[in-house]
Amino acid sequence: MPIQSIFPLFTTKCDSSSNPPPPPLLPPPGSSKSGEAGSTPPPPPPAAESDKASAPPPPSPAAAEDDIAKAAASVSSCPNPGPLEMATWDVRRLVSLDTYDGVRVDISKQLSPYFACVHSFHLGTSMLPDGKNCSYGFTTQMNDEEGFMMARVDPERGTVDGRIHKALLGGLAMGKLQLGLSSEGQSDQMLGEVDVGAATWTANLKYGSMGGGNVFGCNYFQAVTPKLAMGGEGMYIGANGNMISSYTAKYSFVNGNEEATDGATAPGPTEAPSYLAATYNAGQGMLSLNYKRAVTPQRVNIGASLECSPMTLESQVMLGAEFNLTRSKMNVCIDGTGRIQSVLETKLGREQGSPALNFAAELDHGKNVMKFGYGLNIGS
Repeated sequence: MPIQSIFPLFTTKCDSSSNPPPPPLLPPPGSSKSGEAGSTPPPPPPAAESDKASAPPPPSPAAAEDDIAKAAASVSSCPNPGPLEMATWDVRRLVSLDTYDGVRVDISKQLSPYFACVHSFHLGTSMLPDGKNCSYGFTTQMNDEEGFMMARVDPERGTVDGRIHKALLGGLAMGKLQLGLSSEGQSDQMLGEVDVGAATWTANLKYGSMGGGNVFGCNYFQAVTPKLAMGGEGMYIGANGNMISSYTAKYSFVNGNEEATDGATAPGPTEAPSYLAATYNAGQGMLSLNYKRAVTPQRVNIGASLECSPMTLESQVMLGAEFNLTRSKMNVCIDGTGRIQSVLETKLGREQGSPALNFAAELDHGKNVMKFGYGLNIGS
């Protein structure tokens, strides 16, 4: 008898006529649970080529720095012209060299990050007073974030020279003090100065005692346009009762070579731009014209200076050039009388603080004067 006839209400799974359900889908690789696989969002569709072309690229750090520089320049287009006494310093450095005869040796030692001392010797020279042919000087200097202090002692002449620079009012002003003391006491001098400035101007006030009388002075230098700066200086000397005044105009410009090399400037300190400056000294009636040009930035510089008196028509012209190489520097200058000066400085090593060897020469055929000397700088 069949089993279905005995138990008609009971059936087994194997006896069921319906098909079994399909097995569950396996989870994707890397997931441990099927629920997690179902909750994972599908990947985004690939972007079209037109969307990739239209999306702007992210800004580069250089572009961000350029935007910051443009924003800062828009606040004031006229830069600070710097101190008035430094307006023509580049030209004076090129046309007036420090030549000497004999042997110069400077030995410096860095005793700490803020303190250093220098021993200076000058031997076999005819440039010293009283017929002396040698001298010795000891110099100490201390620097910090707010200024420096320097003192020099000359035992042969019995003199002490000192200089102190100190930032005041949180860096808004700079105080300067210059002292000159001697054993005789007749040529002692003291001069105190305060430099103040803002975004487009610089001013200086000075007071002291020189030559047995008081000294009062002030100067002001203002940037009129981004390339033109004008200023003046006045000083009263109590020893002889003279009032000295001078007026300066300086025009800076960029020549073709500097424009071509703006994108690839040489490493090192920022080079002062080419400029033309005119200074009129009302007390002496002298007009001075100074021209400086950077032929190759950080490499070749030339300068020219013309001093003339409009009343007497007396004049003097000086020309100078500077050539900076990898480990050496050459300076040459000549004036209207035919005097030629040259200084060669070279490093004896590539490491910082390596000794430096100097050669100096001066030829004045009109006065039949010839000077030759060499120097050595040793120290860190």
